[in-house]
Formats: sequence, C-alpha cells, structure tokens
Amino acid sequence: MRVFITGSAGFIGFHLARLLLQQGHSVHGFDGLTDYYDVRLKQRRHALLREHPNFTATEAMLEDAPALQKAAQAAQPDVIVHLAAQAGVRYSLENPRAYIDANLVGTFNVLEVARALKPRHLLMASTSSVYGANSEMPFGEQQKTDWPLTLYAATKKANEAMSHAWAHIHGVPTTMFRFFTVYGPWGRPDMALFKFTRGILEGTPIDIYNHGDMWRDFTYVDDLVRAIGLLIDAVPPAPGERTPEHGWQPIEGDTLSPAAPWRVVNIGNSDKVRLLDFVEAIEAEVGQRAVRKLLPLQTGDVPATWADCSLLQRLTGYRPHTPFRQGVAAFVRWYRDYHGV
Repeated sequence: MRVFITGSAGFIGFHLARLLLQQGHSVHGFDGLTDYYDVRLKQRRHALLREHPNFTATEAMLEDAPALQKAAQAAQPDVIVHLAAQAGVRYSLENPRAYIDANLVGTFNVLEVARALKPRHLLMASTSSVYGANSEMPFGEQQKTDWPLTLYAATKKANEAMSHAWAHIHGVPTTMFRFFTVYGPWGRPDMALFKFTRGILEGTPIDIYNHGDMWRDFTYVDDLVRAIGLLIDAVPPAPGERTPEHGWQPIEGDTLSPAAPWRVVNIGNSDKVRLLDFVEAIEAEVGQRAVRKLLPLQTGDVPATWADCSLLQRLTGYRPHTPFRQGVAAFVRWYRDYHGV
C-alpha cells in the first residue's frame, strides 16, 4: 500500500509513518518544517524515517498548492492521511493567521489533491477541542460541536465540514478522527508533558492551569497511530453501497453521513486523568518534585476532556489502553536520552 502523509515530520505523523513502514507499506511524507517549535526535532524525525528504503519526503508548505499536487501526483497514493496543521490551542490566541493559512487553505489544497487522485481512503485529523463548551461527558461523536472556544477548534470544525462537502460532491471516502491529548516520545515541546519534564529537571516553575483541577483523556501516541492504521481499512461506504448485497452491515453508533461516504471517529484512552496526578507521575519518574506555579484557567481551555471510543472499537476491534504512568515513563526515558540528561 502507498500512503501519503502530510505532517510527516510532526509528532504524530512521524510515529504513523514509522508504524506503516514497519508493516511493509511505502510512505511519502509531506512537511513544511515550520519554526513553530525547534526545527531540529522535526529534522531528526525525518532523518530517522529516511533511513527506511520505502520512505520518501517532500519538504514544502501545505499552502503551496503546486508543490503539494506535484508530490502527491508522483506518489500516486492508495491512501492519504492528512495530519499537517498549525497545532496548539494557546498559540491560536497569539497568531490566529497561521491557523487560517495552514488549517483552512492548506486543508483545502489537500482536499483538491484527493479530488484529483481519488485515493481509496482519505483520513484527516480533527481534535477533541471541537467539543468546545459541551459539558456532557464522555464526549461522543454525535454530540453537537457548535461552540468552539478557540480559533484552532473552529478551523478543525471547519475541516470536518469541508471534508464532508468534498466527500458528498466528489465521492472521496473520508474519515475524520478526533484526537484526545496525545503524548509520548518525540512529542512537541509546547505540550504539557514536555514542558513539565523540562521544568522539573531544570528546577524551574511549571505552569499548572486552573490550579490543577483539570482532567484530560491522555492518549499514548503508539495507541493513537495503531488506531489510525486500523481505520485505514474501515472505509466509509457511499450511501448507495449500504446494503446487504454489498456486504454492508449497520454498526451501532456509527456516524456515517446520510449523504456521503464520510464518518467521524474519536480516538482517546476512554479515561480522564487529573492533571495533578499526571504531574505527580512525571515527578515520580524524574525523581524530584516540581516547582508548581498554580494559575487560573486560561482563555480557550476546557476543564475536562473524556472520549467515548465505542465506535472506534466497533469499527476496528481496538481501543487505546496504555496507562498514563507507563506512557509518562516512556517519555521521560526518551527525553533523557534525546537531551543527554
């Protein structure tokens, strides 16, 4: 299978590409290597992937439609996985334009590539942030997502709507997946686990918002990419193919669109963990206490996230399961090795 992955030098894209290569697939990565965080980390990820003979990559921006079209045309993918985006809830408060350019214009360019190449399956990353001001938990895919609290969440909500329209108009089978607080080795430096580990090791204060009274559905990255890999084969059927004659059977809680070969799926650990318990797990692994700076809830943040992943399990037979302490330990080991501390 030939897979085209946008964001291949990113945290999740790197892990997904590595998994697919290990499984014997060919992967072409596409990444702009922006300086949102240390480019050397992205370069190192790509360098590791390039050691595999079935990996090739194009380094260009999603907004560069001709470069994206040329790379995808050359790759002739069976599957496209669109992970590239301007990430980060808090950064969207500082630099909103970056989210419009990458997440709206860039995603439109990916949709146009899919329209032209007609891959077997287009999979695209959304986020648990689309649940916004919803308070009913666990979050299920059929809940309303009409109240985004940040521009980041709004652009991802827009991506879901854009992809549905393209699936309806152009017939490209599309799955959107909503991530829940992904963490693990090779993670982004702007994410809590990275910042907390660095701060504890350096003895500098770590910012803990809402005085630590926050809950997150922490999802270990290996679990996440395994779920994506399994979803590749869970291709949403077109409305006219949903008959026993086509071998289709209805699935409880499915989010299949009545008008398109399109669905949305949560990927989370199906468990909410208190932020202070997460900090304590890092402290235990590092072997020293954090200097805690307790702060109020930041604009755009939500007090809790928690995923209902029943649909993922029904579609793939799999549900993420790594305990957060185990995942934290793996990250700290990687962090010490990568930074030589």
